[in-house]
Amino acid sequence: MNGKKRSLAIIGTVGLPAKYGGFETLANHLVENLQDDYDMTVYCSGKKYMKDQRIKSYKGARLVYLPFDANGVQSIIYDTFSILHALWYAEVLLILGVAGAWVLPFVKLLTNKKIVISIDGIEWKRDKWSLPAKLYLYWAEKIAVKYSHVDISDNESIQDYTAMRYGSLSNVIEYGADHTMQVTPNADDLRQYPFLNKPYAFKVCRIEPENNIDMVLKVFANNAKYPLVMVGNWRNSSYGQQLKERYSKSQYLILLDPVYEQRSIDLLRSNAILYVHGHSAGGTNPSLVEAMYLGLPIFAYGISYNKTTTEQKAKYFMTEQELIHLIKNVDGLELQKLGHTMLEIAHRRYRWEVIARKYHAIILKAFEMDVKSQVVPAYKSLGPQLLRQYEANHLAYHNLFFETSNN
Repeated sequence: MNGKKRSLAIIGTVGLPAKYGGFETLANHLVENLQDDYDMTVYCSGKKYMKDQRIKSYKGARLVYLPFDANGVQSIIYDTFSILHALWYAEVLLILGVAGAWVLPFVKLLTNKKIVISIDGIEWKRDKWSLPAKLYLYWAEKIAVKYSHVDISDNESIQDYTAMRYGSLSNVIEYGADHTMQVTPNADDLRQYPFLNKPYAFKVCRIEPENNIDMVLKVFANNAKYPLVMVGNWRNSSYGQQLKERYSKSQYLILLDPVYEQRSIDLLRSNAILYVHGHSAGGTNPSLVEAMYLGLPIFAYGISYNKTTTEQKAKYFMTEQELIHLIKNVDGLELQKLGHTMLEIAHRRYRWEVIARKYHAIILKAFEMDVKSQVVPAYKSLGPQLLRQYEANHLAYHNLFFETSNN
């Protein structure tokens, strides 16, 4: 490198300073940990950062604002314009998500830019998308894997998925969680949140059907052992509004609007006795590894992603009855042991310094690669009957319209 830092564009986040979710937190920690290695530019949504909030740089990274939303249908436009703009200066495009992947064949054919892409979870399987959106994301995922120099999976189960579907040897890099902190409530905290004085379960997530919100709320609404405190963006959809209206009167449910300030969200979750994780789609979910890093015992929806993240050492449920059984039968001592186990896993695997150095190694790998590493998709020799025996049924079939709808 002759002492000159290579230029890196981070594309696909809402922006910095982080105030939204997983990709933004990732970008924040990459900027913090890799600023000595790269000249970094991060693309930001002008829809989320008003003009009086915009700054030119953040922790040494240049910020570029585009007048589009980073989520929903506009993410295709947002990511596309980010990629095209980055071609003018960046040597490496680190793309988080597949929304703008349609343009990658042209980038790879016409330029010498290195493309590193994180496909996130299996986005096209999320219930929130319409059929046309699912079809686009399904196609864009294939393009992303095929035309990137290196692709990243945030979970071994996603790595298995891309290997079986595309024959591509993806690179597993999870999320970090050591930005979370234990918070002891003070007098003001207790006045604002009186429930902090008593045992409670906790859950934070986007209010979307694939997160099994309705199931979890229904179970806790009828459970008197301890209440559930849940933080989410209830107002963002009719689905969320209906759920909040239906369950807000339950004495066992405390439904809070989004909390973005770090101390406040850590106050709420670090004082819980239990974390409930209902996600049924995605890969390594940030809220799950953050709860693990706080030493919270985990009751998780029993899909392969969640089992991989927790090394199959959490407690799992697939139905209301199974969740009820866990609540009633897992005692305080078992919860304490479970929390210690989750903390040990998180300390070993989910620290940002480790994650950032993995990204650095992957970027260097992209400069050395002309042809992507491939694996033989041996599943093609197996019949659907045999594949159905595998737990992760999203791997069971190759074709979109023959896939099962459940994860």
